[in-house]
Amino acid sequence: MTGGKRILLVEDDRTLAQLLMHQLEELGYTVFCAYSWHDAEQAITSKDPTITIFDMRLPDVDGFEVLPVLTEQSPVIVLTAYGSIDNAVRAMKAGAVEYLTKPVSPEQLELAVQRALESASLRRNYQFYRQRAEVDIGGLMIGKSKALKEVFKLIELVAPADNTVLIQGDSGVGKELVAQAIHQTSRRAGQNMVPVDCCTLQENLFESELFGHERGAFLGAERRKQGLIEVAEGGTLFLDEIGEIPAPLQAKLLRVIETGSFRRLGGTTDLTSDTRFITSTNRDLAQMVQEGSFRSDLYYRLAAFVITVPTLRERREDIPILAEHFLNSRDFARQVQKNLSREAIEELIGYHWPGNVRELRNVMERAILVSGPAPEIQPEHLGLAASARRHGRKVEFSFNHEPTLEEVKKAYFLKLFREYGGHRARIANVLGISERNTYRLIDRYGVSDSQR
Repeated sequence: MTGGKRILLVEDDRTLAQLLMHQLEELGYTVFCAYSWHDAEQAITSKDPTITIFDMRLPDVDGFEVLPVLTEQSPVIVLTAYGSIDNAVRAMKAGAVEYLTKPVSPEQLELAVQRALESASLRRNYQFYRQRAEVDIGGLMIGKSKALKEVFKLIELVAPADNTVLIQGDSGVGKELVAQAIHQTSRRAGQNMVPVDCCTLQENLFESELFGHERGAFLGAERRKQGLIEVAEGGTLFLDEIGEIPAPLQAKLLRVIETGSFRRLGGTTDLTSDTRFITSTNRDLAQMVQEGSFRSDLYYRLAAFVITVPTLRERREDIPILAEHFLNSRDFARQVQKNLSREAIEELIGYHWPGNVRELRNVMERAILVSGPAPEIQPEHLGLAASARRHGRKVEFSFNHEPTLEEVKKAYFLKLFREYGGHRARIANVLGISERNTYRLIDRYGVSDSQR
């Protein structure tokens, strides 16, 4: 289907422009004509073309002067009546993806447009996101437990569909790996899976990152920027920790999910995106709806299909399998082949794992280093005994009033912050959260170094 592909045709010969426009519309494209550079500038802003066909000889500008501006916005097919090898080379160096000499046959035009559209698609396939999408699914999602098999069954059910999916689970259980499994076993596997960490994006930048922005939309917006929704075109957008999304943007996100339509920040044109949305959370969204901090309509839309990832405590039979996997992982450089002693395995199984699989990975990495040249990892190499005692002790603090849940959370966090001298990794380990979430709590509670 080509109807969603918008072509801007910049050609001062009105007769030729109408002919080319008719040919392109016959192929199913949406075409906008501009007969001067002045008209083209306005069309670029208002129509947001997928590609541009550009006549290099216009009455109000030298095509080579503005070609770099055009190529920043979209792939450009250069059209000229004065073809030469020098000009073709110059145009391609300026960023043009095709160079056509008039007169152009319908076959040449169709082929050039198809190539330009492929180039537009490649623009979205940033290598960073491609690498993230190609991470081995089995990296952390390995095991034979009944609880994990239930997750695999749900992935198999929902992956072929385009349903929005909500992945629930504690920090460190592998929610992003579930999202990757859904994406890579879906029809969208050949396109990008774009992860968005809703915890780390500042509220004033969130809208720009997600929806993109137009030039001049705000101070510092010197050029148009595609949002991550556009980068995920044809693929999957994974919104990690969706419960952190700012309230003002929840309605806009709901509109995109329901209609596929959105606008860039500062834009006036509706854009469309064929993107699948997968979200995750370690928070109780239903409770947030009752508290009024999360929109009920967005929640019900996201929760159309829910996958709950079990904690490591709920799949203890997988702990030895995971530990052996990490022990033999190519990511952990080591000098000797190591094994787990029977006592070490028992220690791992008996531990409560507040940080789940992420914590287990960190423990195994540490054990490899601490054990040195020893061929077998012992309980003392794991460093879990002291940690278990720490978690088993009594924790007390008092209030001169009946505290809210948030006040209790803050008091406990401040206590840990002082006790561990602001050491983020240790605090995260005690709380069973990631270090990035620890930074978020530091910002939320206004903790400073003076409070260590």
